[in-house]
Amino acid sequence: MKLVSIVILNWNGKQHLELFLPALIRHTTHPDAEIVVADNGSVDDSLEFLKNEYPRIRIIELELNHGFSGGYNRAMEQIDARYILLLNSDIEVTEGWLEPMIEQMEEDLTVGACTPKILDFKRKTHFEYAGAAGGYMDHLGYPFCQGRIFDHLEVDQGQFDHATDLFWGTGACLMIRAVLYRESGGLDEKFFAHMEEIDLCWRLQRMGYRIRLVPSSTVYHVGGATLQRGNPFKTFLNFRNNLLLLYKNLPSRGRARTLCYRMILDGISAFRFLFQGAFKDFWAVVRAHWAFYGMKSSYRGIKNKNKYPENDVIVAGIYPGSIVVDFFLKSKQKFSDLDFKNRDDEQL
Repeated sequence: MKLVSIVILNWNGKQHLELFLPALIRHTTHPDAEIVVADNGSVDDSLEFLKNEYPRIRIIELELNHGFSGGYNRAMEQIDARYILLLNSDIEVTEGWLEPMIEQMEEDLTVGACTPKILDFKRKTHFEYAGAAGGYMDHLGYPFCQGRIFDHLEVDQGQFDHATDLFWGTGACLMIRAVLYRESGGLDEKFFAHMEEIDLCWRLQRMGYRIRLVPSSTVYHVGGATLQRGNPFKTFLNFRNNLLLLYKNLPSRGRARTLCYRMILDGISAFRFLFQGAFKDFWAVVRAHWAFYGMKSSYRGIKNKNKYPENDVIVAGIYPGSIVVDFFLKSKQKFSDLDFKNRDDEQL
């Protein structure tokens, strides 16, 4: 058994493998770490490139594109390690990036998963959209990060250089205990892609484990390598999966009310797309709601690890206010502008 398996899920990403594998190999110096590329049915020459240029890197070949969730779940069936590190192919790691995360997991058994500080590869002074300095969520289910609220990205000035509990860590770079990955049911394949890591982190917290930022580890992320922002399919996945996320994980008490509020806000977003001339995105939101209604029954009353009973676990990282109101109406664009004073009183 390896201590840690760094697993890159690749789909037609030869250009990213060419660019970022050299640094990953150079800066992964831990003697008990392995690098694995799980190929998600690529049709480019990624596999030929890997076999010719990096014959020592282990490859897991999947015949089809199973999406982010399905690809990782199938790869994990062939991984034997204490810790699994999910790593996007468009991540540039830095010297000493891995050891702080291993130390965090080894020193505190209550930590189920951890994530590094993630900066923008194209603007290395700024945080990156997908993960920044760790994720949170408001009480209506809108995700945001330390260093990133909606589209506003902060400059990294060391303001988040302290370890802290999070609500979620990005799947772009997430270390998780392998036993918990399997016990929790892994990534939800119904999501296909987007927000599946938030769902997983929420379930880990319901199990009593913590999600932790490790700011002494830094990586740089290109972002949008598979689906660019503004892609209608990405819009569809984000809106549908956000509703599924809430339906699955919220306690039954108050869940219907929260979903009602979210659907009203989603409707406002849809008409905003319409007024901007983004007709495909408008239609994507409509389709997302139809899909949610068609899928939610598959979670009703399930007995597996995908849904936990109301067990009085206090989940960290729930913002008691509305990030939509604070950002768009109160112009609170920085994480430091937000009032988290009642966070510990929130229970989800």
